[in-house]
Amino acid sequence: MYRASLFYGRSGLPVAVISVIDLAIWDLLGKIRNEPVYKLIGGATRERLDFYCTGPQPVSAKEMGFFGVKVPLPHGPDEGQPGLKKNVEFLRKHRESVGPDFPLMVDCYMSLNVPYTIELAKACLDLNINWWEECLSPDDFDGFEKLKEAHPQLKFTTGEHEYSRYGFRRLIKGRNVDILQPDVMWVGGLTELLRISAMAAAYDIPVVPHASGPYSYHFVVSQPGSPFQEYLANSPDGKLVHPVFGNLFLNEPIPTKGYLN
Repeated sequence: MYRASLFYGRSGLPVAVISVIDLAIWDLLGKIRNEPVYKLIGGATRERLDFYCTGPQPVSAKEMGFFGVKVPLPHGPDEGQPGLKKNVEFLRKHRESVGPDFPLMVDCYMSLNVPYTIELAKACLDLNINWWEECLSPDDFDGFEKLKEAHPQLKFTTGEHEYSRYGFRRLIKGRNVDILQPDVMWVGGLTELLRISAMAAAYDIPVVPHASGPYSYHFVVSQPGSPFQEYLANSPDGKLVHPVFGNLFLNEPIPTKGYLN
């Protein structure tokens, strides 16, 4: 399927379609064998699956039992120094709200550039940011190298918008990214995700999938190199936990007190 899609695009929607088909095949195989998919790919490596939460209210995430929280960065380089200062103030407010040790991550959603990221990260050194996510365009492989040169002690993550093992191979070999975050519904399905995970394991780089509900849970619980999972606080105020896929599935598992057994 991947080779057949090359003319139409080697990333984005064509690969997402392949992902859906691949996941459906894994689901069908599990039904035929009457086994959950995680058993088909090695079995559970732990008794519970821990989650961090992505949402607008870090305090709410902490109160709901999640072990950490990720917030979206509100301002970008086009707003200059005033916007950068607003970003620092925004993150400082959230750090103060959850305390000094609660893991706080920042999602930049491909909106920054290298100089801005370096300056922003330096301005936030005292805030103990756990990681900086998707600071740059997914195609800026050299940029991630520059970030790591400037701030070797900080964690930078990416991968949500990388669509095959070939792109991840470049990220892995460069050792400039601390956590890889493929989305199983976009990257080519579980089959491709397992290939990426195997490559990352050779370099001791954790793989923590972008939020994609139960499809990711089966992968994470079976992989020693995937220590936890993301969960999106889908309620408008970020104070409630809703199923990732709404009413699409019957009895979709959702974390209670920040974890699933």
